[in-house]
Amino acid sequence: MSAPRLGVDRGRCIGAGMCAMTAPDVFDQDPDDGLVLLLQSEPPAALGAAARMAAGVCPSGAITLLEPEPADSDE
Repeated sequence: MSAPRLGVDRGRCIGAGMCAMTAPDVFDQDPDDGLVLLLQSEPPAALGAAARMAAGVCPSGAITLLEPEPADSDE
């Protein structure tokens, strides 16, 4: 399974840091305001599960996922 494409809404972020703790290779927190920093908008497949989990545990819903289209098996 491919990793999702990610987006963040820093205006919605409350700085809880759950994303950075759950997927530290994908998310960090800004040292100045504590808000989410997206390190990889298209993380490798190996980080896909952690990225999805981070979006799920975000208390403010500041992380958006765009799942990749399924591969066409008729090719």
